Amino acid sequence: MRKLIPLTLMTALSSMALTGTASAAPRITAQSIIVNPVQTNVNVSVWTDRDPSGNAVPNYAPGEKIQLYVRADRDAYVYLFNVDPQGQVDMILPNGYTGGSNFVKANTTKVFPQPGAGFTFDIAAPYGLNKVLAVASTTQLNMNDIATFRTQNSFANVNVQGQQQLAQALSIVVNPVPQNTWTSDTAYYNVVARSTYVQPAPVRPAPVRPAPVRPAPVRPAPVRPAPVYSDQWITVPSWNATFTSQYSLQNVHEQYANQLRAQGYRLVTIREYSNTLRSEWTRGYGNYSRAVLDVRYVSGQVTVNITQR
Repeated sequence: MRKLIPLTLMTALSSMALTGTASAAPRITAQSIIVNPVQTNVNVSVWTDRDPSGNAVPNYAPGEKIQLYVRADRDAYVYLFNVDPQGQVDMILPNGYTGGSNFVKANTTKVFPQPGAGFTFDIAAPYGLNKVLAVASTTQLNMNDIATFRTQNSFANVNVQGQQQLAQALSIVVNPVPQNTWTSDTAYYNVVARSTYVQPAPVRPAPVRPAPVRPAPVRPAPVRPAPVYSDQWITVPSWNATFTSQYSLQNVHEQYANQLRAQGYRLVTIREYSNTLRSEWTRGYGNYSRAVLDVRYVSGQVTVNITQR
């Protein structure tokens, strides 16, 4: 996920208790990892510092710092996990630097790491889509089979790898508690390569005594208009277009992603290659229930393909 940089030492992780009974198995999904299939009396939301809406997929470059936000509408114990593109699982909360505390008061927004928490989250490779899973429960959950602490002032060692194993392990953890007392939410972010730019060295010109010259009229440079993004794809199952653009691959993709969201689509997966961004979408109504957005950028030429089925 990230390099975790300790700054100060905190108290030990508090012990956890397991209570209650459950009646139905949770649902494991590709996009949200684990979902409670029944109506619950607690709701939780998780998002990153670059996407307060929690619906987009912001980009971070290696070396940058990220903060995670969580909010529950009832007093709850919140557990945070990060799953990177290679399946590495990190447990963000609870951790030893917060004294093991993962209790969040109702309708209170918490940020991790908090100022002075003793650690930071630094973005690092691998590149690609990361998922942050928040699980909230009105009672403490027993995570001993998923993660263990070797020292008091540390992050836990996670015993499962990959999204599927994490989902299966969590389904066992929540099984003993009442079904309507836990819920989950998932936020997404991309780790992308930082664009390189070399600042030219300043050149100090030799002093020249200027002769009086009548200045020539200055003709303003033409302004290149922003591209007009087409919405003709809405009524056809397959649509593509190629045009010249001065904007980045991510910028063009986000323009069409916003059009998909406006049509009721929800992001399922997104993958970035050397010169291509490909995302998959779904919705529960309309003539088309699934869509694929493919944006390719080569030598200033952008090709956009949208298929619906």
